[in-house]
Amino acid sequence: MSKTSTGTLDQPLRDRKMSFWQIWNMSFGFLGIQFGFALQNGNASSILQNFGAHVEELSWFWLVAPLTGMIVQPIIGHYSDRTWNKLGRRKPYFLVGTLICCLALLLLPNSGVFFVGKMALFIGAMFLMLMDASINVAMEPFRALVADNLPDNQRTLGFSIQTFLIGLGAVVGSWLPWILQNVFDVSASAPAGQVADNVVWSFYIGAVVFLAAISVTILFSKEYAPAEYEAIHGKPDHASAGLGEILVDFKKMPKTMRQLGLVQFFSWFALFSMWVFTTPAIAQHIYKLPITDTSSNEFRDAGTWVGIIFGVYNGVSAIYALMLPTIASKFGRKNTHAFSLVAGGIGLISMYFAPNKEFLLISMVGVGLAWASILAMPYAILAGSIPAGKMGVYMGIFNFFITFPQILNGILGGPIVKYLYGNQAIYAIVLAGIFMIVGALSTFYVQDAVTINMNDKR
Repeated sequence: MSKTSTGTLDQPLRDRKMSFWQIWNMSFGFLGIQFGFALQNGNASSILQNFGAHVEELSWFWLVAPLTGMIVQPIIGHYSDRTWNKLGRRKPYFLVGTLICCLALLLLPNSGVFFVGKMALFIGAMFLMLMDASINVAMEPFRALVADNLPDNQRTLGFSIQTFLIGLGAVVGSWLPWILQNVFDVSASAPAGQVADNVVWSFYIGAVVFLAAISVTILFSKEYAPAEYEAIHGKPDHASAGLGEILVDFKKMPKTMRQLGLVQFFSWFALFSMWVFTTPAIAQHIYKLPITDTSSNEFRDAGTWVGIIFGVYNGVSAIYALMLPTIASKFGRKNTHAFSLVAGGIGLISMYFAPNKEFLLISMVGVGLAWASILAMPYAILAGSIPAGKMGVYMGIFNFFITFPQILNGILGGPIVKYLYGNQAIYAIVLAGIFMIVGALSTFYVQDAVTINMNDKR
């Protein structure tokens, strides 16, 4: 009996399932991606403030992430659909993105060492852009890889395992500065305009973990060869070989994708606010620091605590991700996602009422439920509606509904905090909670292709 990359040729290809450990190895690289992403999320705002950024400017610097994602992911998806070499279809992009991101992880926290004043801030923002672009290069093909290799009845499991590994990597990445400070006695202090050693060394370790995790996926997982891929998904209909086809595909996007776009808008608008404004919100609202304090030990402690609570929501998401396939099979993917988003909204709003920093650990439980579902359910719903041979480009186009709300928030968020909220960043967090709940309501208008097919069979 002849063997293939993931099974046997006489087994029906479209029904071929992967074992748990095959899915694990295929998804393991996401642990490294999220390790680096967590370091960025938990520390980028405080690093930029160390370099001289004002609170109302933070969202503008964070615009780099969605802008690069909006441009890079559809292009990477388009070309990864057409790539096949010794590494495979998606793997070459994993590797290139990882190497560039590791370089950015090494350089970003050292911008204040090589430069001073506004130049340090400018160079730091450039390294942040490099990190974001490379993470997008590495991340987009992972979504397509899961959808490529798994039948629909395993996709919820596949995206859930991926989400578990995302949570695991993010927990360690978020907590690493605190661990280095409190367990290994690495200094958390630094002169004004520079980054503390515990953060710098966290970024160094992040680069190593990122590369190691991606290597597991590259070395121990396989992809379908072109002939097998066509036997499963059908022969792709590529109108042209140029980038102009992306626009054609955009116009022809499945109805389910458009409906999910509204859910994604509210969800990712909320997440962007949380990532950008949690550090100043906690520094002002919990630590009672003035908005001008961006370099004291108390401010650095607030930034470290942000890493701790972000680690909590990622830890909750890792555990909840393993439960999602069972919950979704019983209550449906849409209901599961709506419940999770409501929990996230309540968690964010509760931060306003927190009597102390420890209460924020409870707030993050709800955020963790939402984060796990956001990383799994929309993609599981979407994958069943994507036409043959278009998995990569449509996963990239779907990223538009993630990046657009972040860009809008990035442009308007800072001025709103400054002029409407009087520089009190906690109100941006409250608005994020409200948006998360609105996203939950939008979920009920989405058509899940699997649910429709099951109803048809009845």
